[in-house]
Amino acid sequence: MSSSQYIPGTCNIGTGEIRRRQVVALIGLILSISSFVTLLMAGAPRGARYGIFVPLMVASVGWVQSRSKFCLAYGFAGTFNMGKLGDISRVADKASKAADRKTALAILLKSTAIAATLTLVIAVLPF
Repeated sequence: MSSSQYIPGTCNIGTGEIRRRQVVALIGLILSISSFVTLLMAGAPRGARYGIFVPLMVASVGWVQSRSKFCLAYGFAGTFNMGKLGDISRVADKASKAADRKTALAILLKSTAIAATLTLVIAVLPF
């Protein structure tokens, strides 16, 4: 089990949950690469490349959450999980919930910026 503790606005997931986010990031990366290769092989129009935003968003959300040790869904819901998978606890006070929501929003914005930037790069590649 994890020896880490819940810290409002900083850390709301333990080791098991972090590994879960790493798997999501890897799945998103694999989907992104396979989508890009499929678009190229099919000779899809350049505008179709913008569709890669969705798998890139999955990858970036998983990656940012695992690096931050913070789940954006738990942050918005006012919950945390520092123990075994499925053992979710509620955040008790309003100040902690506010700090968690602020961090969750920052993770969402950062993930969106990463996915959008990579999507634009892919869209302008001269293939």
